[in-house]
Amino acid sequence: MKESQWLYGVHAVRTLLARSPERLRRLVLTSRDDPRSREIEALAQKAGVRAERTDVEALKRWVGDVVHQGVAAEITPLPPWGEDDLIEACGAAKDPLVLALDGVQDPHNLGACLRTADACGTLAVVVPRDRAAQLNATVRKVATGAAETTPVVAVTNLSRTLKLLKDAGLWVVGADASGPQLAWEADLTGPRVIVMGAEGSGLRELTRRNCDFLVRLPQLGTVESLNVSVATGMLLYETLRQRSRA
Repeated sequence: MKESQWLYGVHAVRTLLARSPERLRRLVLTSRDDPRSREIEALAQKAGVRAERTDVEALKRWVGDVVHQGVAAEITPLPPWGEDDLIEACGAAKDPLVLALDGVQDPHNLGACLRTADACGTLAVVVPRDRAAQLNATVRKVATGAAETTPVVAVTNLSRTLKLLKDAGLWVVGADASGPQLAWEADLTGPRVIVMGAEGSGLRELTRRNCDFLVRLPQLGTVESLNVSVATGMLLYETLRQRSRA
């Protein structure tokens, strides 16, 4: 039997039921009766999935002491992508857009970035395999379903992956507070990799050197840097804006 994972939270489970119900192995609801749990149960019934009822303590033993909102599902995860899958997908796509996160360690930030990446039509999200947040139940919860549709590619060497993407025809755009161009002054149309740095420290020097150009977001206040998930959202939506007008 294939490996399974637990997914929890109303929005995440609802998205899975709507998009990929075949990946759901088990659906568990707490015994409370409210509109949200009834909605999940109705969606499950429509998809031919039986919902189990249990108590809060039993659910906690399965998913941990998390904000599960009374809803959890045991699922078959998306098949993992490697570098070869990423490069192949970029080659098959028209004007592919990839998001790379250079050492983002907070799973809540990774989940928020993944959610925005999905909304903006990003092909995949690339993260280093070491010293960075990986796809887990917390990330899936924050991503509210995006982790079930947008592949997360964990790579051993981010710089090597960026070089491979460049060889595949993508331009690498790094976000940096000292970037010479504002985001809307740069051309973000066409095949692009948007690279965001880690919380606080930003892009590593080797990553920065692998970028074709650097852009910055304007800041008029006294805060040194934006939260990485906020900055990612702003830059991806600027990319989407430019592409919609191209």
